[in-house]
Amino acid sequence: MIWIIGNRGMLGRELSVTLERHGLEYIGTGREVDITNPDALSAFVENQKAPFKWIVNCSAYTAVDKAEDDAVICRKLNIDGSGNIAKVAKKIGANLIYISTDYVFDGKGIIGSFGVRPYKEEDHTSPNGVYAQSKRDGENRVLQENDRSYIIRTAWLYGKYRKNFVYTMLSLMKEKDMISVVNDQRGSPTWTYDLAETITAFIKKAGTVSFGLYHYTNEGNITWFDFAQEIYAKGKRLGILTKNCMVSPCTSVEFPTRAKRPAYSVLDKTKVKKTLGIDIPDWNISLGEFLKICEV
Repeated sequence: MIWIIGNRGMLGRELSVTLERHGLEYIGTGREVDITNPDALSAFVENQKAPFKWIVNCSAYTAVDKAEDDAVICRKLNIDGSGNIAKVAKKIGANLIYISTDYVFDGKGIIGSFGVRPYKEEDHTSPNGVYAQSKRDGENRVLQENDRSYIIRTAWLYGKYRKNFVYTMLSLMKEKDMISVVNDQRGSPTWTYDLAETITAFIKKAGTVSFGLYHYTNEGNITWFDFAQEIYAKGKRLGILTKNCMVSPCTSVEFPTRAKRPAYSVLDKTKVKKTLGIDIPDWNISLGEFLKICEV
């Protein structure tokens, strides 16, 4: 039995559908089980008829800008809550999957032989901002509490079930004649469908995959401006967008946010590809598939 914690979020809902498609039994919970309360987590586990072999922690405080003024709650959820879940998993002998983020890095990139290279799992973390620090500290707490843990760092998530960058862009493009999108932040757009399939691969390969840190995003890397341009082009071709809208580049300075975003957050996926033996779809291909089934 698999327990998805945070099953009503964008990734949690996608993972629920994916597990069903693969014929894997699961139970999902949201706020009705308080992850900051160890007794609540233990009580939920004790009331189940079948033991949990896996716990997937998709829950998190993700309001990046709001976290700057809401540090106590952000850290309580992302650090203490994640630690509590790891303790429960350890107690019952369950494997744990914890979803983390590119924000654990400083966004400056790592200088390699041929310029800036993607971040590897073993690279030094240096998070900027409350949210970023809470996720890095959450990773550390999970690894301290349960050595049977997989930490999957991902980035630039979008999906069918919640508000995200793709839905926001489509909505703006339907309303406005021109929009501006930052062109100095580089990363890899990642479809929750692909990430959920990868999480499922970890579960199905139980006993053959080493615990620890892994990176997963779709292949390729672009700026948010590039991404928006492709959303517009594909949206027009598919008939999702019918009016014209100019997409213009701008800088992060021109579009200030409360919390600093990583300028470079490309993640190296070599480890996960070799470990699971998977092919990772290119961001452009996945975007096209998503737009065919998205709810707009």
